Amino acid sequence: MGELGVGGEGMGGGIGSEDELDERLSEPSLAVMEALRGLDSDLLILGAGGKMGPTLARMAARALREIGSPYAVVGVSRFSQPGAREQLEGWGVRTLACDLLDRAAVAALPDSRNIVYMVGQKFGTTTNAPLTWALNTYAPALVVERFPDARIVVFSTGNVYPFTPVVEGGSQEDDALGPVGEYAASCVGRERIFAYFSQRVDLRCAIVRLNYAIALRYGVLVDIARHVLAQEPVDVTMGAVNVIWQGDANAQALALLPHCATPPFVLNVTGPETVSVRRVAERFGRIFDVPVTFTGAESPLALLSHTAKSQQLFGYPRVTLDQMIAWTAAWVQQGGPFLDKPTHFETRDGRY
Repeated sequence: MGELGVGGEGMGGGIGSEDELDERLSEPSLAVMEALRGLDSDLLILGAGGKMGPTLARMAARALREIGSPYAVVGVSRFSQPGAREQLEGWGVRTLACDLLDRAAVAALPDSRNIVYMVGQKFGTTTNAPLTWALNTYAPALVVERFPDARIVVFSTGNVYPFTPVVEGGSQEDDALGPVGEYAASCVGRERIFAYFSQRVDLRCAIVRLNYAIALRYGVLVDIARHVLAQEPVDVTMGAVNVIWQGDANAQALALLPHCATPPFVLNVTGPETVSVRRVAERFGRIFDVPVTFTGAESPLALLSHTAKSQQLFGYPRVTLDQMIAWTAAWVQQGGPFLDKPTHFETRDGRY
């Protein structure tokens, strides 16, 4: 069981600006470019305005330019954040504002046979569970009714799995699901909607079970590092996690387009290491030269995913765990900026 990998405390320096960060997050892999050579329509990114959507859309646009494709990337979202739409347009992504819970608006979307589905809600479930269920189960049905002939890569989550013994290295794709809480249950619902339409109309799709993406403005490593730098106790009740650079997660998702199938192709997307929360906090403590304190005690069970299948397809992620730690430390020390959206990775009751 790998824990923290190897390497020096300050390896690789830091990422100095948001422009540089977005550039690194959107660098297409060879697998992405090969996958997008097979497009036979524009690529539609539904939910392009979220935390991961903008750089995924930019990655796809960069790849299409590099391979000389005639097709475009179309980013669809409500675009409630100021400047989000303009940023995507500046990166060469066409944008459309759309409420994906509005059947008429979904029906008016342009035709596409290649879709990445990134729509969903996690935080706010406790206060507005009906909206979470609508976004995570009803919106998928509207989209599939509109695009029954498309290949659809669907973002899901490792939260669909139960907690498993840390020593076992995480859940595998064919393990029984065991969601904890309404958010996780609604994510199983999203997967089941796509699986139902796969049975009913031969919908081709691939399901990405992701946890946890790291992008310096947010992420588990950022949460831990900020606690350590502020000399606040780090909760180690969830004793171990998996993490992956957001650019690698997006690259794997885009590269799954050729793997869309009936029944759905399912893939755990995360880093291969079982990362000890205590050990990584101590690592940040050494980098920051501050004492580290903890609260709670490690449970023998954690939310973890096994990645043998993704490594067989794509190899080890391009950005190592050590590099993510070094970049996170430098970013936190220089003061952000941050999205201020904690992951709540330590949550064990499924309430978000």
